[in-house]
Amino acid sequence: MKKIILICVLGLGIGFSACEKNDATGDGYTKTNVRMTDAPGAYDSVILNVEAIQIITNKGTTTLAVNSTFDILMYRNGKDTLIASQDIPSGKIQEVRLIVGATGNRVVVDGQSHVLTTPSGQSSGVKIKVHEELIAGVAYTMLLDFDAASSIVKTGSGSYILKPVIRAIPVGVSGAITGEISPIYSSPVVFAINGNDTIGTITDASGKFYFSGIGEGTYQIKITPLLPFRDTIINNVVVVNGQLNTMGVIYLP
Repeated sequence: MKKIILICVLGLGIGFSACEKNDATGDGYTKTNVRMTDAPGAYDSVILNVEAIQIITNKGTTTLAVNSTFDILMYRNGKDTLIASQDIPSGKIQEVRLIVGATGNRVVVDGQSHVLTTPSGQSSGVKIKVHEELIAGVAYTMLLDFDAASSIVKTGSGSYILKPVIRAIPVGVSGAITGEISPIYSSPVVFAINGNDTIGTITDASGKFYFSGIGEGTYQIKITPLLPFRDTIINNVVVVNGQLNTMGVIYLP
């Protein structure tokens, strides 16, 4: 289906403003979705009470509210579930913490339900080391892979303890294109075209443009400046999920 982000014309065509906000610099935030999946264990059910996710970057700590209780064994063999979604400050991820409630966790073994107790040391969350750059305007999915077989410990008394073993996998699910138009006073409108899909933006005060959160594929970049400058078309601009395509300075004829 054809999608067009319209560009509004102000006055008599001597200025432009994007109807739909598009970050011209790419600075700011990254849309982050957190999903959970499971590496199966020999249990009927594993009920987890997840209260929050903390993502720690070089910009600080962001807490994503979850407040969800679910059977993690329902999400195995390639299945997963969305547990949180939020814009967070872009930057280098240093750690992810899964905050599990002190109560509400259970394991069902051979039809019998048992309380999963959590050690007091887990109050600060299950700490998962991650080293990944979150790029402004590039959407990411953080996949938390819960290892059920390794996360549940049966004691000598027959009770069960929850010691989550989890790995986090950040996956870029969109890409971005940026560049700079010279001269700045050409005041161009810039379009990214992929098949029947057209996205438009304008340059900022320094001549930079930024298309954020766009799908993987090959794009045509069309630059429409004010007269006396001529339209410029650049073909075969490739967008890869999780990456920023930097086109550099584009000089208009």
